[in-house]
Amino acid sequence: MQDIIDLDRYPLNQPDSAAYAVLLAQAQADLAKDGMFNLPGFLRPAAIVGAVGTLAPRFEADSFTHARSHNIYFRKDLPGLAPDHPALRQVETINRTLCGDQIGGDLQALYDWPDFARFLADAMGKPALYPTDDALAGLNTMCYAHGQGLNWHFDRSEFTTTLLLQAPDAGAAFEYRSDLRTDDDPNYEGVAKLLRGQDPELHSITLSPGTLNVFRGKNTAHRVTPVVGDKTRMVAVFSFYDRPGVKFSAEEQIGFYGRAA
Repeated sequence: MQDIIDLDRYPLNQPDSAAYAVLLAQAQADLAKDGMFNLPGFLRPAAIVGAVGTLAPRFEADSFTHARSHNIYFRKDLPGLAPDHPALRQVETINRTLCGDQIGGDLQALYDWPDFARFLADAMGKPALYPTDDALAGLNTMCYAHGQGLNWHFDRSEFTTTLLLQAPDAGAAFEYRSDLRTDDDPNYEGVAKLLRGQDPELHSITLSPGTLNVFRGKNTAHRVTPVVGDKTRMVAVFSFYDRPGVKFSAEEQIGFYGRAA
């Protein structure tokens, strides 16, 4: 794993060390403050080059193009909310996806590495986290070309773990609005204000290739703005759960990936 990630800077394999304790404390502090933490340079440069070189032709030949119109909730309607409510405004998302059974290599090795799941669990304050038993959904890579982006949404899971492999020449800013809603207050008016571009608490960051991003997205609205230029944005997404054995249904797999395992 030393050849894949920078274990000197991020000693995930030394959970009893002082350096691990410092890393963990900073990650937890950033999560509490910003709802995310970032580890720049997590993936080594050679591993980045190898992953991009391997995945680029696979995106051209084997990926599923997922184009959809959706609202911020990824749901057709919400009980008690009129269909024309501005919080349900439709937005467009388009990207190409490769699934776990199409990726392999260093990214699959990282996903399967127990120390990676343990570090994420420690950072999130959980007893343990587990990779999925789903051949398609556990590890995905997404590619965004000119004009493509990931539009406004809330995540279904408590947190999301991504690793940026390639950044475009322009665009693809990660925009987010922390704690826009709570489990008790959906704040539909605040959601509508965000969608109109009128929320003064909107934040924007741009990540560099090799950066690991761990983000609490369940109640924080977020998007990636459209890519500008010929160079694509390429990102890996790792899915972990607090119980073993999680699988998507065949219907969910077809909806996300155009096929079932």
